Amino acid sequence: MQKFTYIDLFAGCGGLSEGFTQSGLFEGLAHVEWELPMVETLRHRLVQKWGYDSESAEKSVVHFDIQKTKELLFGHWSKESEEQFGLTNHISIKQNGLRELIGNRTVDVVIGGPPCQAYSIAGRAQDKNSMKDDYRNYLFESFVKVVDEFRPKLFVFENVPGIITAKPGEKLVIDRIFEAFSEIGYQIKEAKRLKEATYTASDFGVPQKRNRVIIIGVRQDLNIDVDEIYHSIDEQKTSDLKTVADAIKNLPKFMPMLEPLKVKGKNISHIGDVDQISHHTPRYHNPSDVNIFKQWVAQGMNKLTNDEKISFYNRLKGKSSNHAKYRNLEWDQPSPTIVAHLYKDGLMFIHPDADQARSITIREAALLQSFPMDYQFLGSAGYCYKMIGNAVPPLMAEKIAIGISKFLGK
Repeated sequence: MQKFTYIDLFAGCGGLSEGFTQSGLFEGLAHVEWELPMVETLRHRLVQKWGYDSESAEKSVVHFDIQKTKELLFGHWSKESEEQFGLTNHISIKQNGLRELIGNRTVDVVIGGPPCQAYSIAGRAQDKNSMKDDYRNYLFESFVKVVDEFRPKLFVFENVPGIITAKPGEKLVIDRIFEAFSEIGYQIKEAKRLKEATYTASDFGVPQKRNRVIIIGVRQDLNIDVDEIYHSIDEQKTSDLKTVADAIKNLPKFMPMLEPLKVKGKNISHIGDVDQISHHTPRYHNPSDVNIFKQWVAQGMNKLTNDEKISFYNRLKGKSSNHAKYRNLEWDQPSPTIVAHLYKDGLMFIHPDADQARSITIREAALLQSFPMDYQFLGSAGYCYKMIGNAVPPLMAEKIAIGISKFLGK
C-alpha cells in the first residue's frame, strides 16, 4: 500500500513524526527543527527505528530556522544561515532547499506545533507585556507559507488551549490564523468553535492529562467538511484510561542514600541500577528536598488544600512563601502535563513511591508522554527533559494520523 506523505514543521525530537510514522499509513518527507539536540535525536531515531541510512536522515531532518522561510524553501542560504546551520546539514538542502528535497512528490499533509510559550496562559501571566512582543506569536506565518508552497490536502496544527485567547496587539491570534489560511484557500474552524477542537491526551491512551488544540485545515477545493475529520479523530478515543502505574511502576527503583556522594565530580543522592534502562537515572536532590518528597507523598499532601500545602512547605523549608512548590504523581491517575520546565527541576513531578523520595527520570517522563521504551534522546539531561516536555505524545499523534487518513484517500 502506498503511504501518505507529510512534512513536519517545528519537529522537535519527533513526537508528531513518530506517531504519524508508527501508524503505518504515513511516510515523512522532511522534518524541520532549529535546536540541534532535537535534530540529532530525530535523525538518530530515523536510523535506529525507521530504516534510514545516515545520509537520508541528515537530508530529511533539516536543522534550520523556519522564520527564514524563503531560504528554507528554496536554498541559497545567506552567509549568516550558513555559519549558524551549515555544518549540521546535508549540502543539497543548503543549496536547493525543501522545494528540491521534495521534488515532484505530492505532500499530503503538513503537520507541526509552533512553540507554545507565547500562547500559554501561564507564560502570558509571567511576562510583563503578556508576551505581546514575543516573536513566537507570529511563527504561524511561516507554517502558512510552507502550506501555501506545497498545497497539501490537509494540515494539522497543534498548540496549547491558550492559543484561543492569546491576543498580542488588537486581534486574537486565532483570528489572524483563520484569515491567513483563508487567504491561501484553506478551511479551519472559526475561533468561536475551536473549543470543540481541544483534546486530552489521556482520551487516546496516553497516561497523561495533556490538553491541546488540534487545528485541522482542509484545502477548499476538496469539498471536505472539516467537522467530519474531527468526528473521525473522535472515533479514535478510548475509554481505557492509562495511569502512571501503567507507564512506570515496573521500572527499577532508586532509593535515597543516607549521605549524598560525589562520584567523578557528580553529586549523587540515590542508589540503584542506572545501567539497566537508558535514561533512567535520578537527578541529584539535596537532603532537604529528599526529606520533603518522602513526607509529601507519605502524608498525601496532594489531597490537602493549597493553604495546608503552603503551611507544610514553609514549616519544612523554614520559609514564608506564598506558593507550595511541590506536587507528586498519583499511581492510579494519569500524570499531569509533562512540561519543558522539568529541565530546571522536578519539584512538581515527585515520584509516587514515598520510599524513593525523588523526582521522575528522563525515561519516566518519556513513557508518560507515550514515547516507546527504545526511543533514545541525545543531548544533556536538561535538554532531554526539555525536548520531551515540548513534544506531542506519539500515541496521540498516531490516533490523529489514523483519524485523518480516510479523507486523504478520497
